[in-house]
Amino acid sequence: MTHPFELSQEIELDATPEQVWDAIATGPGVDSWFMGRTELGTSVGAPAGLTMMGHTERSTITAYEPGARLATRGEEAPDGRFMALEYLIEGRGGGTTVLRLVQSGMLGDDWETEFEAMKAGWPIYLETLKQYLTYFAGRTPSVATVVRPGAGGPDTVWKIVTESLGVTPDVGEGDGVRLPDGSSGVVYYANLPVNLGVRTDEGLYRFIHSGTARGDALVLGHQNFADHDEQAAWDAWAAERFG
Repeated sequence: MTHPFELSQEIELDATPEQVWDAIATGPGVDSWFMGRTELGTSVGAPAGLTMMGHTERSTITAYEPGARLATRGEEAPDGRFMALEYLIEGRGGGTTVLRLVQSGMLGDDWETEFEAMKAGWPIYLETLKQYLTYFAGRTPSVATVVRPGAGGPDTVWKIVTESLGVTPDVGEGDGVRLPDGSSGVVYYANLPVNLGVRTDEGLYRFIHSGTARGDALVLGHQNFADHDEQAAWDAWAAERFG
């Protein structure tokens, strides 16, 4: 049985509407703060796709108003489940912009768990967008994505991640950390014990505990803006730390 849902979140960004549009309405822009690889057309009816771990989720663009509004609707599953996404851009004075995100559609039987996971997940992505526009705007990253099923519950994952970064589990925003390659960074987002975001001079790094009806997983979504391909290194790190 399907269940309708809608969630809405917004963030104020120190960027122009044009800069925000480039970040949410182009493939390279989305790759700079989200996960996987995104392809986007440039008109209503054009295709859109998100590819991650060898799987592509396909959508269709349903609204395309440069600098103001972008909307997509995913393919409908046989049982009626689907996802729709809308971005609304509003320029403010002083070179700032408010971005509002609305996600809606139909979820399956475990809709409450899915809804809470999406609600908890979007803030770190929106904050990553803010970090990208502030520190790396216009640069194209090398993307590393790792999904490690069976990593354990949130407390277990959080303990392993924080120990690996040389900090305690009560780490907070603004704290310094050290990545496994020895580079130093600062925490830009911390939601204990679920999501952690780290910024270095070269990139943005996210450590996420994903808990759904399908089980617990560790999800890494990293962007390196110095043209360093880190996929193999993070695959090895996850295999070593989470078996």
